[in-house]
Amino acid sequence: MKKSFKPGTMIYPLPAVLVSCGATPDEYNVLTVSWTGTVCSNPPMCYVSIRPERYSYDIIKRNGCFVINLTTKALARATDFCGVRSGRDMDKFKEAGITPGKAEVVAAPTVEESPVSIECRVVDIRPLGSHDMFLAEVVNVLVDEKYIDENDKLDMAAMDLIAYTHGEYFDVSNPKGFFGWSVRKKKVIKREKK
Repeated sequence: MKKSFKPGTMIYPLPAVLVSCGATPDEYNVLTVSWTGTVCSNPPMCYVSIRPERYSYDIIKRNGCFVINLTTKALARATDFCGVRSGRDMDKFKEAGITPGKAEVVAAPTVEESPVSIECRVVDIRPLGSHDMFLAEVVNVLVDEKYIDENDKLDMAAMDLIAYTHGEYFDVSNPKGFFGWSVRKKKVIKREKK
């Protein structure tokens, strides 16, 4: 039996990503975002929703770009730290022990320790209430080569990615199937007649 619960955002799990921004090293910042996701595949587009009072909000709005960096078990502490501390008060890259890298297309840093950095250019900002949604086109993706096999397939399980669920971080590195596995036809072995 189900019980009514107060209306809220109960769509879990969510990505726990590090969003990096800033055109120059003196304004580099990184914040943790869970309100993020894909909105279109052609052209590739995604979004991040950020409260206007967050320090990174004005940096992203001014520069029109950001980088979404996927997080791992090894980055869990830095991910949490960057979500509860403000870049107004410190250099979060330094304090969290993560390294700003160079994006190839946008004027924003990457997080070097992240296995995947998704470079985004803002196409629209939508005020929604507590958060504004930055709708963005994906203009480049940087992937750590150690997670790409000889067939150019990503080994996502090896990345040890984490997700956020109602106040906690979870490991998502154990796949339970693959796209289409529920309807895949089993191979029929034909036996030769004797």
